Order: sequence, then C-alpha cells, then structure tokens
Amino acid sequence: MTTYTAFAHDMWIASGTREHVAQTLRAMDATPRASDLLIFDDRTGAQIDLDLRETPEEPARGPGRPRLGVTAREVTLLPRHWDWLATQRGGASASLRRIVDAAMKGDAPAGAGRDAAYRFLSAIAGDREGFEEAIRALYADDRPRFEALTANWPVAVRDHALGLAWSG
Repeated sequence: MTTYTAFAHDMWIASGTREHVAQTLRAMDATPRASDLLIFDDRTGAQIDLDLRETPEEPARGPGRPRLGVTAREVTLLPRHWDWLATQRGGASASLRRIVDAAMKGDAPAGAGRDAAYRFLSAIAGDREGFEEAIRALYADDRPRFEALTANWPVAVRDHALGLAWSG
C-alpha cells in the first residue's frame, strides 16, 4: 500500500493513506500560503497534490469498473504480445494485472529508496547547507556521512529522508 507524508514548512504533519493524510490536513488551520504545505508519495518521494475540499465533486464516470477501482487506459503492444495475451487465462486485462501484481511483489529496484529520498530532499531541503554533499553521501550509500551532513537539519526532514533511503 502506498503511503503519503505531509510537511508544513519543516514540520512533519501526518503519514499514512491518502485519505488519512487528507483528513488530517482538513482538520488543521489553513497555512498562510499553499506552498507552505508539501505532501509526498513515500514510495517515490515525489511531491503530490491532494484535493482537501470537504466535498469533492464526483468524477465523471468513464470506461472501466469504477466501483472496483478499475480504470480503463490505453496500452500499446505489438501484435505478438496481443496474440500471447489472448491465449492466457482470463484474457489480456487479467493477464496484465497478474504480471503487474507479480512485479509489484518483487523487490524494489536497486536504488529506489535513494531516488525517493533524493526527490523528497530536492523539494524540501534543496537550499539547506550541505545539501549537495548529503546527496553525494546518499548515493554513495554512506549513511554515517549522510547523518553527519544533515545533523543540523530539521529532525523530521532528516529522519524521513533516512527512512526513505535506508528503510530495509
């Protein structure tokens, strides 16, 4: 399950599911500027936007099975791929879902945690003293040096980056 983390300035606000983070943020007083609030996808470290309106509009129904969370999108394959998928149990869609599920259960690609930490730090700490050296330590897999270089950073920012980069 993908988790998300919200920060206001350098303070950790909430971590958890998308809905949990959104509910927590709705319960807070509004920040003076929208840019004071940053929300991150913990799997990728990418900054995301959340709709914090109390009653979001119901999205228009498109193709797929929205009650099951299925969304139809385009997939482009070569004819031989379509031929192979047609012979699989459940057809093309079921086969593609099984392939993706199997890949998701496997180990994350080498360096995925460091890449997530880099994206997170670039958004929230790119102007911090020692940022570039800390990133070098991150990609050198030198945790002690990374910790030393980020010792004066806000604890929540440093600890979240450590969790992303060295979670295993």
